[in-house]
Amino acid sequence: MKKFFVLFIAIISIQGCGPYSFTGVNTTAESFQVNFFRNEAPIIEPGLDYDFTNALQDLILNQTNLQLVNRNADLIYEGEIVEYRVSPMSATADQTAAQNRLTISVNVRFYDTKNPEEDFERRFSFFYDYPAATQLITVKQAAHDEIFERITQDIFNETLANW
Repeated sequence: MKKFFVLFIAIISIQGCGPYSFTGVNTTAESFQVNFFRNEAPIIEPGLDYDFTNALQDLILNQTNLQLVNRNADLIYEGEIVEYRVSPMSATADQTAAQNRLTISVNVRFYDTKNPEEDFERRFSFFYDYPAATQLITVKQAAHDEIFERITQDIFNETLANW
């Protein structure tokens, strides 16, 4: 009788906990799709649209057990890259730029077909600072990687992480 009671308490305890995820994902969705994020920024950087779309897909695949599908997904991500801008950030004593900032902004529309009250449209943005004496072409890949990592993580947190 004692073993039965211990087993009963263990089952009740485990059942009450529910599934746990280290990323904080708590969704009933089983699939997601990331539609192509067109580059509609005033400055067009070739390949930026493909790279961003793939970065978002990869992040969700790596941090969840959701299936990536091409259509009829439970979660749908779509949008466009709306800003790709380089601007001077700080000046030197002789009034030249000491540092430049690359800023990328992405407009995201998120649809949760199982939970429509979670749908939203929002702009996500991040930047990368680099020395003004350095040409963007020499830091472009590192800049894109860092910016994409931050923006995609922000999108993930907004849509799937329940912290």
